[in-house]
Amino acid sequence: MNTQIRAFVALDENIDAESVAHLLPPDEDVHVLGYGDGMERSRDALDGTVADLVIVACAADSRDAIALIAHAAQKQPERPIVVFQMGAAESNGFMQDVFASGADDIVLVSETPERVRHALLKAIARKRGATLAKGRAPARLVSVLGPKGGTGKTITTCNVGVALAESGHEVAIVDLDLHFGDVGLGLRLSPEQTIFDLARSAGALDADKIDGFLLNHESGARVLLAPTRPDHAGAISTAFIAEVLALVRATNDVVVVDTPAGFPPEVITAIDGSTDVCMVGMLDAFSLKDTKLGLETLDLMGYDPAAIRIVLNRADTHVGIFPTDVRGILGRPPDILVPSDRDIPRSVTEGIPIVSSMPRSEAAKAYRRLADYYATESAGTPADPAAQSSRRRKSLLRRG
Repeated sequence: MNTQIRAFVALDENIDAESVAHLLPPDEDVHVLGYGDGMERSRDALDGTVADLVIVACAADSRDAIALIAHAAQKQPERPIVVFQMGAAESNGFMQDVFASGADDIVLVSETPERVRHALLKAIARKRGATLAKGRAPARLVSVLGPKGGTGKTITTCNVGVALAESGHEVAIVDLDLHFGDVGLGLRLSPEQTIFDLARSAGALDADKIDGFLLNHESGARVLLAPTRPDHAGAISTAFIAEVLALVRATNDVVVVDTPAGFPPEVITAIDGSTDVCMVGMLDAFSLKDTKLGLETLDLMGYDPAAIRIVLNRADTHVGIFPTDVRGILGRPPDILVPSDRDIPRSVTEGIPIVSSMPRSEAAKAYRRLADYYATESAGTPADPAAQSSRRRKSLLRRG
């Protein structure tokens, strides 16, 4: 680091400054401005300090330390807090309480100075990154919907996300099909960690933490995978989903969200936070009927029609319905027609989106045209998300 970290150390009862100083790294990265003798005195001293970092040295059962952490986190949320647990860990829920109160990390007295140094610098970097992210315009959030299953939502999600990443955009792909998500399969990514693991992890949720659960795709896209087991879906609340999407938007250019069929709570949550909707259907009577119902549902929710794109997969299939008929059925023409291509199922099997495996194919060109909508501001000016969310809630309440 180029600048020295100014730290204030709060000492719990029966903990002396020398024992804490022994844990601090021997270099000049950290400069201790002062030590607070007891949590009550530390609280008063902390309110007037210019410290960049707060270190709370306490026993593994200190309720006073929890109260101080909560006060410090509320008083100055952008300032990191690291807890030094002085003594053996106990199974009393103390660690969970530490993170729930607002601490950024916890290190044990047995840790090496290098580990302590890493924890302090990481906490500083995390907070600084979050502060910088606040000044960045939130990413476009594209919810890929399809009232009927089997229309190619996941294929569309993977191809659009990869196409955007290959064109130089910072892209995050989030799989919200919590029961049967296949984005990992479509991108040939092993589910080493998923949104379920993120939901179960300890500590406060922030952009830096989420970044640790995103998998790197060779295109440059970052991917948050769905749970590997259907029974894990219940551990992921809509409030958690909303927070994750908001944080991912803060550090990317575009976020593409794959969703399950229909309008379950997780889909409603994604729509509430989205700037764009991509409605995916196919050229057959059943799919077009469900697509029409989906568009009507979005209309009842108050969603801006200008922010909705309609994609028809297998648009050249000969089933007695022609693309020219679609406008009469849906009330508007489709925006993207993706032709049938035997290389699409092959690309799914190989886990390589067709925009990468067969970039000159007509299907790949269609998906890239769709990606272009979300790569430029000319794709339609998204409605104000807060205003949209308010209108949608009112509409849903009226229907309820």
